[in-house]
Amino acid sequence: MKIRPLHDRILVERLEEQEVKRGGIIIPDTAKEKPQEARVIAVGNGKVGEDGKKIPLDVKAGDKILFGKYSGSEVKIEDKEYLILREEDVLAILE
Repeated sequence: MKIRPLHDRILVERLEEQEVKRGGIIIPDTAKEKPQEARVIAVGNGKVGEDGKKIPLDVKAGDKILFGKYSGSEVKIEDKEYLILREEDVLAILE
């Protein structure tokens, strides 16, 4: 299935954190925080400015990003969980 977010929205897939055992204690999945790191799957065409011109996005498909803790909307597509968020919710691009 091909999917393209609209305007300045991007579709990302969360990157799973490595399970860390500290002091022999294993933290259950229900107590773990969701990762704030993701890989960009698809991006929209860009935001339309007040002058009517399209402003291209800085983020592109394949980028690894950091985003805000409570950003975006979770969606499930073909049994996989994704997150749709606006470009302004992206805090940084990891290189």
